[in-house]
Amino acid sequence: MICAISGEVPEEPVLSKKSGLLFERRLIERYIADYGKCPVTKEELTMDDILPVKTNKVVKPRPLQAASIPGLLGMFQNEWDALMLSNFALEQQLHTARQELSHALYQHDAACRVIARLKKERDEARMLLSQAERQIPSSIASAANANNIVSNGKRAAEEELDPDGKRIRPGINPAMIAELTECNAMLSGQRKKRQISPTLASIDALERYTQISSHPLHKTNKPGILSLDIHPSKDIIATGGIDTNAVLFDRSAGQIICTLTGHSKKVTSVKFVPRDELFISGSGDKTVRVWQGTEDGNYNCRHILKDHSAEVQAVTVHATHKYFVTASLDNTWCFYDLATGSCLSQVGEASGEEGYTSAAFHPDGLILGTGTSEALVRIWDVKSQSNVAKFDGHVGAVTALSFSENGYFLATAALDGVKLWDLRKLRNFRSFTPYDSDTPTNSVEFDYSGNYLAIAGSDIRVYQVASVKMEWNHIKTFADLSGTGKVTCVKFGADAKYMAVGSMDRNLRIFGLPGDGPEEPRSPDH
Repeated sequence: MICAISGEVPEEPVLSKKSGLLFERRLIERYIADYGKCPVTKEELTMDDILPVKTNKVVKPRPLQAASIPGLLGMFQNEWDALMLSNFALEQQLHTARQELSHALYQHDAACRVIARLKKERDEARMLLSQAERQIPSSIASAANANNIVSNGKRAAEEELDPDGKRIRPGINPAMIAELTECNAMLSGQRKKRQISPTLASIDALERYTQISSHPLHKTNKPGILSLDIHPSKDIIATGGIDTNAVLFDRSAGQIICTLTGHSKKVTSVKFVPRDELFISGSGDKTVRVWQGTEDGNYNCRHILKDHSAEVQAVTVHATHKYFVTASLDNTWCFYDLATGSCLSQVGEASGEEGYTSAAFHPDGLILGTGTSEALVRIWDVKSQSNVAKFDGHVGAVTALSFSENGYFLATAALDGVKLWDLRKLRNFRSFTPYDSDTPTNSVEFDYSGNYLAIAGSDIRVYQVASVKMEWNHIKTFADLSGTGKVTCVKFGADAKYMAVGSMDRNLRIFGLPGDGPEEPRSPDH
């Protein structure tokens, strides 16, 4: 008896109650499971309708064809014919696949050529745009100066000068002073009620921080990040480099948003202004640029400020987000109106002996701190632009200042380390000397909560902030992974959840808890 499905003698025969047909058990079980019907009559069929047939399993039956030599030869011939037909079909499929692969490779090669051409055209367009951006602001400024008419009807080639040959500045008017005072009162009142954020990173978390990503943002032929800033409400980090560029980087996406070109020398200071999506960069080319954000994420140069006669070393933004101050090695600092880009006041005497190397506004906005190349820290009353206090004791240029959000502490960094000042009593109450006498401390930064202090020189050190009398505990030291031995800048992210670090290589490094950072991208050289 032969199976109705395979046409061969079944090893385990079963019989259908309905049709009386014989099947191989394993074949009919699979067919019923898939279709629920008889494969021959197409009637509904279940395993309950199947009866096993008892056979003698000792002797396995031979197929009819194998019972004789001619039958065996016929079976071999059929197998050979089927093999040849299958081989022919496979050769045809291989030929077709080769043709399709050849066509696909041709299309890929053509696409690569088109992409290469488009990249070349894009790079050329970017270069032309960069050149145009450098030329347009200067031409606009020249046209504005050429069309500037003074009150007596004569054309003015330069700004008005006083009898001593100094530029006459409009000054900070009473309305502005009232605005600054009102801002100070509001922020001081809020500070007394301010509580520590429940999401602030704990000391245990900071102890477990490690490098979670590294991003090559600047050029390889001129490596070095000199300054950085973090947007207060967005996960965006700005860096200023020796390569004359400022780079805006989206940390969460791990991508460069845009590269701001235009400065002719190193970018020494960068600052975000959340209001109106503005951004400020100061440079060794003696200029300050104010950039305006656009809807597509790029930034256009809005103002080029040329009031300094030496390198601009620091930029700091007032709490109103309407004014900012620049400090320069020409021994002056300028107070600017952000909206117009006009210098309202320039304080100090232009001198080659001493210059300002750092500057920072107090969180309340009525006090300005500046550091000089002669190791002196000056405290200024912004309303009167008068020097109200001086802190000495440092060795070497004062490289960085940071006011704590508690309003009482000022941290300053120089060649001899970090000093902490109590602004209520105007005295130094603690000093850190983390490095040897030949290694300067390049950066010092309080986090927004005022609970942590970061110090950067040949490495990065984080301390827990305490009171004047209590000890400030050292939490952790992070090694400089750039290999340059010089960390130039460090800042805490929101709630101290991460730290952004710049060094004298081209990489921005992010330190945080392992697993918190985005997948590390590799930006192409640009």
